[in-house]
Amino acid sequence: MESSIQGVHIKKLNVVSDERGWLMEILRCDDELFQNFGQVYLTTAYPGVVKAWHYHKKQVDNFTCVHGMMKVALYDARADSPTYKGLMELFVGEKNPLLIQVPPGVYHGFKAVGKETAYFVSIPTLPYDYKNPDEYRLPPDSSEIPYDWGLAPGLKHG
Repeated sequence: MESSIQGVHIKKLNVVSDERGWLMEILRCDDELFQNFGQVYLTTAYPGVVKAWHYHKKQVDNFTCVHGMMKVALYDARADSPTYKGLMELFVGEKNPLLIQVPPGVYHGFKAVGKETAYFVSIPTLPYDYKNPDEYRLPPDSSEIPYDWGLAPGLKHG
């Protein structure tokens, strides 16, 4: 499996703790990674659930897991990319706080790992367009992507 895909950036997140609790900055407008603000949203995945695959043609995704742990997989579907057909797998969440930036044309998805619901914060560069979504999907077990999510037979994931 490729260790990196061109245009995918990873930022180690810093957790600042004191007697009151903790704070973690995810994305700042003065970060090298910052491009544009579209919206912020939260999605969850129950333990063992896979939400995959999709990519965007215009939007750059910036995301992290703020509660629980997720396995994130990425697949480079850009024929003109030097990492074409490359795969990446990352574990992100409370035990490994990372921001993952995914460029257009790279399929991505995630699976909640562990015994609790995982909370995923996304900060895409464009707002969701309800009339013309910039989302192109494949099922998690698609033969177009050589990746095994470890899906149980007979269970619906997606």
